[in-house]
Amino acid sequence: MVEKILFVDDDPNILSAYQRQLRKQFTIDTVLGGELGLEAIATRGPFAVIVADMRMPGMDGVQFLAKVRERVPDSVRIMLTGNADQQTAIDAVNEGNIFRFLTKPCPPDIISKALTAGIEQYRLVVAEKELLEQTLKGSIKVLTDVLTLVNPTAFGRASRAQRLVSALSAELKAEKSWQIEIAAMLSQIGCITISEDILKKIYSGVNLTEHEAQAFHAHPHTGKTLISGIPRLESVAEIISYQEKHFDGSGVPAHSKSGADIPLGARMLKLALDFDLLVSSGMSNAKAFNVILERQGWYDPTIVSALKEALSTEENYEVKFVMAHELEKGMIVAKDIKAISGNLLLTKGHEIMPLLRIRLINMAQTKEIHEPIKVFVPCAARNEMTETGTDETAVH
Repeated sequence: MVEKILFVDDDPNILSAYQRQLRKQFTIDTVLGGELGLEAIATRGPFAVIVADMRMPGMDGVQFLAKVRERVPDSVRIMLTGNADQQTAIDAVNEGNIFRFLTKPCPPDIISKALTAGIEQYRLVVAEKELLEQTLKGSIKVLTDVLTLVNPTAFGRASRAQRLVSALSAELKAEKSWQIEIAAMLSQIGCITISEDILKKIYSGVNLTEHEAQAFHAHPHTGKTLISGIPRLESVAEIISYQEKHFDGSGVPAHSKSGADIPLGARMLKLALDFDLLVSSGMSNAKAFNVILERQGWYDPTIVSALKEALSTEENYEVKFVMAHELEKGMIVAKDIKAISGNLLLTKGHEIMPLLRIRLINMAQTKEIHEPIKVFVPCAARNEMTETGTDETAVH
């Protein structure tokens, strides 16, 4: 992919000069003024580097680049001005987070070097973002798949919560949603210190003893302690720590935080986990949502509204029975999968991922699990199966 550069100035002659001087080296786009610049960013981006003149009517370069930073923080910002006073430079750096500050008239070779450096910086930023949002997320998904085999009850719950949190993030247009999704995926990691029997009691609605309740309420802190040691996941650890905190400030941990002071991801996760617990106990989505509404002070009202919207647009699934080798990524376990020995392997609601699929296929080959396996298949995927002639009779 060839990175694009946007020049914003109020003088069309200057913009034409940039095009003539730099078009053989770079992919250049130009616009007159800040308002058109913001429009170009929205409709013709992304731009690796954005160069703006300081003195423009209506919206000057400092104001424009400050808005650019808010809307497309990955784009590298460069300021060009004929007014080289110190205060202009200070304002540009502080308000627009400028990568380079160049004065007019600026020789083509100086501009070229600045643009080349800007593109290199953009590539570094994008690469780091991809590492954090994609590679790290994928690696953690593999980790949670492995942990699912060790503690299927807890990590089955995390899998279901992650899907709901993802839907809530989309409804709320949450920033850094990858952090919130990773927090959901790892939300139950503290449960590795809790016995499977206690977890089964919780998910089936059986009352816990005082000792068992204390052990369970400690799992968010345990999870935070485990995740805090991973670089760049400090915010994720904070979300995990507050996943059981009520919006009104009650709940664990027993700190004074309440309302918007609680991390947004934690507020989402609290609602998603509680909703999952209600549905897992046998309630319909509608009944579970009504119970959520009755719990005054527990949840952020904005997120409850987002949950209502997410449930109304929830993807439709078809129930199917498939052999282990027919399992596909994206299918949802519709009934707990147990080994012939009786050990729980995967809980209802867990999404089939490649590692888990391989595990189940291997167990099926050695006759360690019962087949066929009951799953939910997204309707779109079911239609594709029908078109390829692999569809089987569905159970309604």
